[in-house]
Amino acid sequence: MQPQTVILALGTNLGDKEQNLQTAIRLLWRQLHNIQASPLYETEPWGITDQPSFLNQVIMGTTTQSPFALLRFLLEIEQEMGRERIVRFGPRLIDLDIIFYDNLILTSYDLTIPHPRMIERSFVLAPLADIAPDWVHPRLGCTVKQLLSRVDASTAVRIDSSSHLPGDVAGV
Repeated sequence: MQPQTVILALGTNLGDKEQNLQTAIRLLWRQLHNIQASPLYETEPWGITDQPSFLNQVIMGTTTQSPFALLRFLLEIEQEMGRERIVRFGPRLIDLDIIFYDNLILTSYDLTIPHPRMIERSFVLAPLADIAPDWVHPRLGCTVKQLLSRVDASTAVRIDSSSHLPGDVAGV
């Protein structure tokens, strides 16, 4: 299979949040290459609001994995890192979501690409706009920058302006 460009959203609100994101990226490196990472964003919880704030990040990379194999791989990383799925939208050690898989449009019981709720989530759109502002949503035909202008971006606060990749995968 030819390498495909994928965009993933990462989020965490338990433990050492920055370390959780760095660990996830190190583990993602097993199947993702040419990784670019957004700056980190702190965001208020979405869904269930009585929980700690989140640290969010978006990464872009290439993979030869199929969408379903990539989903299984992401779930394995979440499990390896100790994520427990107790309450939907509840606290989590790590959350890994496929946002885009090249220009694929896919709807199945287990997986929908592009991510169906990304267009309403500043915690995905703000960091994504930092690394791929001109990426076009294949279903909607508008850019990430345009999608970001439609949400309240003040709910996602950039921690700093630098890209956050663990030192041992930076530039890989």
